[in-house]
Formats: sequence, C-alpha cells, structure tokens
Amino acid sequence: MSARGGARPPGRDRRARLLPPRPGRERIAGGPPSAAVVGGGIAGLAAATVLAERGVRVVLHEREPQLGGRVSGRPVTLADGTRATMSRGFHAFFRQYYNLRSLLRRADPALEMLAGLPDYPLRHSSGLCDGFRRVPRTPPWNALGFVALSPAFGPRDLLSLRPSAALPLLDVRTRRVHDRLDHVSAHDFLDSLRFPAAARHLAFEVFSRSFFADPRELSAAEMALMFHIYFLGSSEGLLFDVPREPYPQALWDPLARHLAGHGVTVRTAAPVEAVRPRSDGGHDVVDASGARRYDAVVLALDVDGLRALVDRSPGLGDAEWRARVARLRTAPPFLVSRLWLDRPVAPGRPGFLGTSGYGPLDNVSVVSHWEGEAARWAARSGGSVVELHGYALSPATAPDTAAGELTEQLHRVYPETRDARVLDVRHEYRADCPLFPVGGYRDRPTVRTPDPAVVVAGDLVRTDLPVALMERAATSGFLAANALLERWGVRGEGLWTVPDRGRSALLRALARRGATVTGSTTAGREKRRSRA
Repeated sequence: MSARGGARPPGRDRRARLLPPRPGRERIAGGPPSAAVVGGGIAGLAAATVLAERGVRVVLHEREPQLGGRVSGRPVTLADGTRATMSRGFHAFFRQYYNLRSLLRRADPALEMLAGLPDYPLRHSSGLCDGFRRVPRTPPWNALGFVALSPAFGPRDLLSLRPSAALPLLDVRTRRVHDRLDHVSAHDFLDSLRFPAAARHLAFEVFSRSFFADPRELSAAEMALMFHIYFLGSSEGLLFDVPREPYPQALWDPLARHLAGHGVTVRTAAPVEAVRPRSDGGHDVVDASGARRYDAVVLALDVDGLRALVDRSPGLGDAEWRARVARLRTAPPFLVSRLWLDRPVAPGRPGFLGTSGYGPLDNVSVVSHWEGEAARWAARSGGSVVELHGYALSPATAPDTAAGELTEQLHRVYPETRDARVLDVRHEYRADCPLFPVGGYRDRPTVRTPDPAVVVAGDLVRTDLPVALMERAATSGFLAANALLERWGVRGEGLWTVPDRGRSALLRALARRGATVTGSTTAGREKRRSRA
C-alpha cells in the first residue's frame, strides 16, 4: 500500500510505502502478558516500545551497562579531567529511516535532537571528490545528475559501461533481487557493470563497506538493495542527519524514560544466560539473578550473542532453525578511533567525509563540528575532536597497528593534523556486525521462529522489506512486536518503507526485458553445456 492510499507519508517521498498492521484491539484486555526482550540495541528498544505501549509487561535485558547496542556510548574521563562520551562510532540517520525515526519520535516528536549535515562528500586519494548536495533527490534524475556532476565519469567511461548488466538496479524488489543476485559478490557485480575505477570506488565501494564487509564477500543483492533504498528507489536523497549530542543523551536516555513511563523494567549489565521453554507454553529467562517466567521472548542480539544464547538453550527452536543460526557469520573487525587534538582542523573541513584509496581509512568525522559535547570541549581548549573509521580490517592486523595506520592516513587527508598534538585518544575495536555473504540470504533467520512465542529482531534478520542497517534493526523490532501482539489479538505498529519496486514503469519494463534476455542466455548456455 503506497502513501497515495490516504495516509500521510513520513517524509518528502509521496511514494513511500505503508504496511498497515493486522486489525485488532488497541491494547491488551484483561491481565497483561509478559515479555522479555533480550538485547537493548535499536531492535530491542523498538520491540519493547511497541509491546509496552500496547499494555504488555516488558522486561528489557541488556548485557552492556548502556543501551543502544552498536549505537551506544560510554562515559570516559579525558586526561584534562573532562567528562566525555566515547561511542561505537559515527552513524548517519538517513531520511529514509522512517521506522527508526518513528521510534525516536516517542521521546522527541519534532526530532529536535537531530541536525542535518549540508553534504555527503566523498574523496578518493587520487584527488577526485564527489558529493550529493547538488544532486537532485528524485529518481531517475538523481542518478543522471550524479553522473553529470561527478568528475569520476568521463565520456570514455560512459561509453565503456554495460547498461544491460545494470538493469536489475532499475526494478529492485527485495525477494526478487536476492533470487537474481545473491549468488554474486558485490565486487563481481561491479566488474560486470564496467564502471570506471574512480566512480566505482566513490559511488559503490564506499557504500558497500558501510556494511563493514569487503565487497568480495558481500552479496551483490545487498548492495543492489542498498542502491535502491538510498538512490533509485527513494526521493529522500542521500543527505542525512546526525544527533546534536552523544547517543545516550540525545537518543537512548529520553527513550528509556519513555519506556519507564509505560512500565518497562530495564536491566542493564544483565546478560541472559539461557532461555528455557516451559511445558505451560511460557519461557524461563535465566540471568545471574535467577530464572523468571515470561509469556513471550524477543531475541534482539548480535550474531555472536544470538548464536551463543541458542547454543546455551537447547530447547529453543527446532534442529533446522538452530543450524541456520549456527551458520550466521560476523563481518571482519572494524576500528573507531576518536582523537582530541590541541588545535582545530583547517577551515572548511566537512563534518563527515567518506574516503577511498587511503589504506584502511573509510571515513573521517570532525565531531566537534556537529556534536554539542565535542564542540564545547573544542571551544574551551581551542582544539578539535576527530573520529576515524576503518571497516573490514584484516583479523591478522593488531588493533594498535590499525590505529596507527588510521592516524597516518588522517594526516594525508587533512595535512594540518600532522602537527597537532593528541591530547587524548580512545578506540573501539569490534567484530560484531552481521556479514551478508554471497548466497547467504535464504539462511538468515526471519522474525518468526518455530516457537510462536519466540521472535528474533536485529539487523541480521531477513525481513523481505527494503530496509538496511539501523532501519533494518528498527523495522525488525517493530515486526517482532507485531508478531507477538497478533497472538494476543492486539493491533501492532504500522510500518513505512521506500517503494519495493522501481519507480518508473518504463524502467521496470527494461528491467523485465533484461531479466528475460539474461535468463534465455543462461538457459542456452546450460543447454549447450548439457549437449557437450
């Protein structure tokens, strides 16, 4: 159902798609059921919010001291005695993130905690630079405008492109694109397009690495879906917002207060040891304080956490489901380094810069340009706060070595930082993001499990909707809550997504024609091989 059915779209895209919930009561009637939400990241917070708002008694278990998962922050004390916040790293809050924004509006209806950055600039070590500030937002003019404005596309480059190979991008539908492209790597798919090298680095690999994966290991279907979500399928554009303050203060503390107002018990630093099905249909959730019975359970964990909990809970699910969970993989490690420098960066440096060709460095954020806490420190000290990201690092590279390489590449990107003194530095080295490998789509768990009282949420979940990254986490959390509420006859949360199809009838027809030609060619090759 599109927004044209009468519902007001949540953004500027009039073709945004509304998925209404199943009919039901507004709230739980009678004695409320209980639900344990295991995991306090975006997915768990989304599930807990919808369940609690409908009258379910919710206890949220989080193993870390802070809420937010991979968008969390922890307090630190700097060398000068200043209290500051170290986070898991920069995240872009794109305007296509309708469901995540719906979650955040519970605590901030006007989303005043978010501020827009003026551009999404990209820079290659060769000197080529791109950005999206001047690119039109509405497809297909955004794609044409990007090509026309980008220095990475020359006349010869355009002649070398293979438009036929790009036809699947013109009509991306979540299930169909995985049927067609999940067996191909993002790297090989880009090869088939014959994109110019510079444009490939700037326009695609920067985005594919935002999945924390090397393009050689990432499914081409995930990259195509991402291209649809952020570019050809949406008119929201590629500009994004950032929180005005660190994640806990801007996002999760206010949301925790909202949850408390609906009776949610939040247990941080309380890892769950096991989930045990009971003969009465409920489940015992076991942590260090003992076992508590719940009517339903939401498993909103990262890959390692889900695998470990399922392994410690032999009664959960059936053999096939447990085997699928066991086969989930994590992406390679990533590193976030935040530097408190004794001087500002040069005037005009953007708040965020995507980079390519600078060794392991994938982006640079001048945090003091947009985050209040960092800006106040910079104003007092006369310095700046700069954050570096390195994705898909080699596991063989020691964290200290990787940190040194990121800092050295920063000096190449912003030479003025070479003479700056580092007053303090903090690092986050993690390997807990899901990997979406070639051929892995069918193996990923869905929200529903063999046990109707147990559901799964998180960005590792297969939703069959055009969502990714933080938005996939929020959407899956809403879907998990809806699945449980449906059992109790209660209406769940309505969901919004970008359209799950190409926006132009002509382009959809071209995509269908390309699929037919490709299928006929493949069938012919197989027939000739069988005859041989």
